[in-house]
Amino acid sequence: MTVTQWEKNLAELGLTLPAVAAPVAAYIPAIRTGSLVYTSGQVPFVDGRLLMVGKVGAEVSLEAAKDAARQCALNALAAVHDLVGLDAVVRIVKVVGFVASAPGFGDQPTVVNGASELLGQVFGDAGRHARSAVGVSELPLNVPVEVELIAEVR
Repeated sequence: MTVTQWEKNLAELGLTLPAVAAPVAAYIPAIRTGSLVYTSGQVPFVDGRLLMVGKVGAEVSLEAAKDAARQCALNALAAVHDLVGLDAVVRIVKVVGFVASAPGFGDQPTVVNGASELLGQVFGDAGRHARSAVGVSELPLNVPVEVELIAEVR
């Protein structure tokens, strides 16, 4: 079996793709239309448990939130892989990150960098993407961050 570049890159980071998180409502983890795969918003689940809860800038530090965003992106990659396989990814097109923010917290872009940096480490230039980083007052399950992505696939 040939090891792909993305598998090598994940291994160098000490990461493996997790199992796809089961939906917590009426949606599917990812869907393909034409050459694009859209993921549903992914929260920081690790082995079926939330990595952390709370608002960034209050209960959750900037660095912890950045780690949570990284886990969200890893979970989004797992959803893409489960649907089409990461070997089919041509590039990551867009990332949207939502950050549950305490009043006065304005560093959402740094939080979402956790996701963006991981995608770059896994896919190189094909991991560079357009992005939005949005501060919100609440997220499902009281998580500090949620990430969704769009990938172009073969």
